[in-house]
Amino acid sequence: MRTTVALFSGALDYAGLFPPASLDMSSTVDRYAAALAGEDRWFMGRIIVPVNRLEEFERLAAPRLPVTKDALHAPVWLISVLVPPLWERSLGRALDEIAAFNDRHVDSLDGAALVDTIEAKAATSEEIDFALDMLPEEIFPYFELPVHRDVRGLVATMAGLDAGAKVRTGGVKPEEHPTPAQLADFIAACAGAEVPFKATAGLHHPLRHLNPAVPADQFGCVGLLLGASLAWSDAMPASELPAILEERDATAFRLDAEHASWRGHRVAHAEILKARERFAHSFGSCSIDEPLAHLRDLGWLPREASHA
Repeated sequence: MRTTVALFSGALDYAGLFPPASLDMSSTVDRYAAALAGEDRWFMGRIIVPVNRLEEFERLAAPRLPVTKDALHAPVWLISVLVPPLWERSLGRALDEIAAFNDRHVDSLDGAALVDTIEAKAATSEEIDFALDMLPEEIFPYFELPVHRDVRGLVATMAGLDAGAKVRTGGVKPEEHPTPAQLADFIAACAGAEVPFKATAGLHHPLRHLNPAVPADQFGCVGLLLGASLAWSDAMPASELPAILEERDATAFRLDAEHASWRGHRVAHAEILKARERFAHSFGSCSIDEPLAHLRDLGWLPREASHA
């Protein structure tokens, strides 16, 4: 199970506030807190909060936030804040709210929490340049790109800079889902420019599958993360990315102690760790239990929780 844990350690950014779960803030905070306190905490990344609900989050999370007298070793809730699209030119106000939040929680006695990333939609290179000029160095941005068009120019704008790209891989309507070729082009563009990325929406299952509730075919989190790791490590040509993203057969994948592979393309455990750290950062999901349950059903995690 080592490669499964490497592939998914810290990978899930919890988006319980968003469809289809659409939980209230109290339930979202409770579920995130429970996950961080449980045996599956290795799976968890950040909690996703819109900037206009940051005050509500702070009020309801206060009893849950970790408190310790030893600030150097305090556990910290990491938060990714969704800010308005960059073309609305309201980033300055959002950054002021984030800075005030971080100032209030810099002392672990007040509940250790930190907004260290933001996510914003961007449509032009000029918008990305504008945002990067405004951002403090302690905030890492993910710019959500319009995956239904050629994003190579937008990705190139981020090359060599402290920024990442974001791709929406699904939604509540069929037309909100990119094709495998479009998602593969996005991943290949990011790999070519050495720009890290995160993905969100419709990634509850490890494999490509039909979600009749939408209805639409949705991508699998294993296909996404392993495909990105193989491409990043030059263990698979980018031309194979659409096929791994479309894969529905669990037997096409092998996850063992030292390697992960798909149809003969193999990547070592150490290379997966590098790819996750430097390239395929995370995926957003409104469910914590569903991806874990599917991984266990396929035998890629034991019934008892694993540890990194």
